[in-house]
Amino acid sequence: MQDHEAFPGTPGTLPFGARLSEAMDAHGPLCVGIDPHPGLLRAWGLADSPAGLRDFTLRTTEALAGRVAAVKPQSAFFERHGSAGIAVLEEALAALRDGGTLSILDVKRGDIGSTMAGYAQAYLGDGPLAADAVTLAPYLGYGALAPALELAESNQRGVFVLALTSNPEGAAVQHARDPQGLPVARSIAEAAGISNAPARAAGILGSVGLVVGATIGSAVADLGIDLRASGGALLAPGVGAQGAGARELERVFGAARRQVLASTSRAVLGAGPGIEDLRAAAASAAAEAHSALR
Repeated sequence: MQDHEAFPGTPGTLPFGARLSEAMDAHGPLCVGIDPHPGLLRAWGLADSPAGLRDFTLRTTEALAGRVAAVKPQSAFFERHGSAGIAVLEEALAALRDGGTLSILDVKRGDIGSTMAGYAQAYLGDGPLAADAVTLAPYLGYGALAPALELAESNQRGVFVLALTSNPEGAAVQHARDPQGLPVARSIAEAAGISNAPARAAGILGSVGLVVGATIGSAVADLGIDLRASGGALLAPGVGAQGAGARELERVFGAARRQVLASTSRAVLGAGPGIEDLRAAAASAAAEAHSALR
């Protein structure tokens, strides 16, 4: 039984993890990234300018809203255009909200004290940049994320904490061992499991997810990490155009496959700029994710 009444927040609003679980069941376990880098803008015949960025972004949100489990704008590609780019990002988040689609803002923030609280207020509060969830970097210590974790919980929002990323440089930090002898990535996964304990007890997906690259091979097993016990969604970049298919997903996630939210960008955005073409590509990617993970 799912006891949503056990959680604080806006009356009638489910915790982020529960909402994400419902969206994954309804639309397939797929998150589509909005990554308007210069090459993609050119491929769509658009200028690398705030106007081109806006055209790209609003066309993408129109195509995807209400049709996929979640959409993940990459903040960097908006920030590079300054205040005009941030204004477009605000429009995108509003469009997703109006379209009933969960937003995961990829900002990878991580700091301490009042600075971390400031980031939390910007992205997990009630302002124009608020998203349903954000990505966080825990390498100043998982405990330093407390302001974001607390505000996300109180506002029924979520976070995805970087745990095992697929970039080669990440292993030097994530595979290293802490003073207790635990691999850093394992300690992060276990901390997320503690944060998600109330949700697990209530029988719902926790709102503290992890970012785990789909192309990391045997790292989860090698480091002794129990992804299922983390209790939250597992945002998995690297699906599709970046090389991870059903075999790789099985190897990385195993018994935790139902918690995986596969993330793809190029496989869908490369089909643009036509809205129907984007929708067809998203539907195909969602079907592939469902087949591999469900």
